[in-house]
Amino acid sequence: MTGKVVVNRAMSLDGFIAGPGDTQEWIFDFIEPGAPWLTEIAAATGAMLVGRRTVEVGTRREADNERGTESRDEGYPFSGPTFVLTHRQPDPPEPDVTYLSGDIAEAVGTALAAAGGKNLEVLGADVAGQCLRRGLVDEILVYLLPVLLGDGIRFYSSPGLARIDLEPLDSARHGAVTVLRFRVRK
Repeated sequence: MTGKVVVNRAMSLDGFIAGPGDTQEWIFDFIEPGAPWLTEIAAATGAMLVGRRTVEVGTRREADNERGTESRDEGYPFSGPTFVLTHRQPDPPEPDVTYLSGDIAEAVGTALAAAGGKNLEVLGADVAGQCLRRGLVDEILVYLLPVLLGDGIRFYSSPGLARIDLEPLDSARHGAVTVLRFRVRK
């Protein structure tokens, strides 16, 4: 079994994955971290490829003890290797994190191999945009939340990204959350 490369996002109805100032606590107004559907998605994930900025924002949020961070026991129920795509490693590096630099296709290949046949989840607007631009994404999974934020970080931050056609695979409603799954047509 070969895993897929999946861009996974909680998103407001107006297309934002984070609000102004990188806020994300609004997500937990709608998503209960221990929800069975979320645990099922996490169980299908074998590894994560995350952008450096996404890690920095998460670290800052955790230090501030914001909702949805591991320090509050509200983190995503994932266990597996995490890879951070960066041009510069932090000093000191985070334990249990592998830092990758260079070509995005090589980074995806390394992380997907480590996923052990499960999915590779891609986090970070910039990394997702790079993967989409290079045709590396198999599926997009969106948790559509019933809120309009008006400003913030868009679904991806890749100006000039060419049109990408998607094939709807599934949709399900879990309380206020609508989960949409698409295959990226290549």
